[in-house]
Amino acid sequence: MSSSSRKLDRLQATFDHGGIVANAGLIVPATLMVRLGLESLVDAWVKTGSARPGRKILTLVAAMLAGATHIDHVDIVRAGATQRVLPFTVMAPSTIGSFLRTFTFGHIRQLDAVLSRTLGRAWAAGAGPGDGPLIVDLDSTICEVHGKHKQAAGYGYTKRLGYHPLLATRAGTGEVLFARMRKGSANTARGVVRFVDELVANLRRAEASGPMTVRADSGFWSWKLCDRLDVHGIGWSITVRLHTKMKAAIAAIDDDAWQDIDYTIGGQAQVAETTYTAGRGAKARTIRLIVRRTRLVEPAQRRLWPDWRHHAFICSDTESSMTAADQFHREHAVVELAIRDLKEGAGLDHIPSGHYHANAAWLACTVLAHNLGCWSTQLAGQPPVTNRTRRTRLISIPAVIVNRSGRTLLRLPTRWPWAEAFTKTLNALRALPAPSG
Repeated sequence: MSSSSRKLDRLQATFDHGGIVANAGLIVPATLMVRLGLESLVDAWVKTGSARPGRKILTLVAAMLAGATHIDHVDIVRAGATQRVLPFTVMAPSTIGSFLRTFTFGHIRQLDAVLSRTLGRAWAAGAGPGDGPLIVDLDSTICEVHGKHKQAAGYGYTKRLGYHPLLATRAGTGEVLFARMRKGSANTARGVVRFVDELVANLRRAEASGPMTVRADSGFWSWKLCDRLDVHGIGWSITVRLHTKMKAAIAAIDDDAWQDIDYTIGGQAQVAETTYTAGRGAKARTIRLIVRRTRLVEPAQRRLWPDWRHHAFICSDTESSMTAADQFHREHAVVELAIRDLKEGAGLDHIPSGHYHANAAWLACTVLAHNLGCWSTQLAGQPPVTNRTRRTRLISIPAVIVNRSGRTLLRLPTRWPWAEAFTKTLNALRALPAPSG
């Protein structure tokens, strides 16, 4: 047996230190919770009949920020002295589970109101777009579940059992602006017009006064959605489905109209522009149609896929060049990064309850945890990172709470690689004004 192995074997492990904070970095989002007045906001709006809902919601949110993906994981914020870096009383997992099961559809709407007003407060503190442009990416995702006891879970177009929530994210920051849980069998575009109405109301309430644009893929293409966005004065860029009439419009584009654009190594891409007319007579409408076609140029692969593949979208923007409009639309793909971060970094990779409305509340708490992380970084002027990276650098830091000359001190590890970022973020959040009223 080696000497190093003997040293490890002699090292005993005991769980008996009450002054250790396992996730001391929770003081960072906890500070933001205080500055946004979250506990009192939840208490004022969420009326499930359960006492002090604010501390229960924030207990779950704090656990998610620390990496919780199951209700039982709430115990990680009850370990050691973690309670002392949180501004609310931490509740037990059994209490959280029972609380989530009290939710009905109306209570979910109350929680949506909390998220909306939290967005407004965070944006007023400096995280908002103000009168600058706001780009909203609209998408849905499949939250896969296992077992037959998940209420409203179903099989959708992916043939996987799960739920199918709608999400709207902000390009550039990854914030989730609005989310709505739906049953698993819901069509991609189900409820999207109502969803957009509520989304716009939330954004206006948060005082986003600049130009807005919504980007979406072909699952959301409908004239009802375009018309509703026009009513709200919001621009749109939406992928279209290549049905027979659309293919005919693309085929009619002259070969000289195609313009080369940058593409991946081994591939070729071109963009062209035309118009598409939908409807007849008085109901006819003509819109701008931009088409991107791609193909492989490596000889062996080109023999397998010799034809061009087309991707077309319509947009309300009539001023930008077709290459600029195409580049703008392609950036809609960033929504997938936000969804991945929401699943892998904020707790949405697991849907814990058999009750549908409990799971809808879980989604809302996941959105709140995700946004608190985004705002913590953004308000401190730090470069954007994923939730997982933020947890590694700022949240999952062990510490000891000591009393030094009458002062309470949080002692963190020496040579912590991201100590400067932690200090700057905490100081920036502490400098925010306290909530009024």
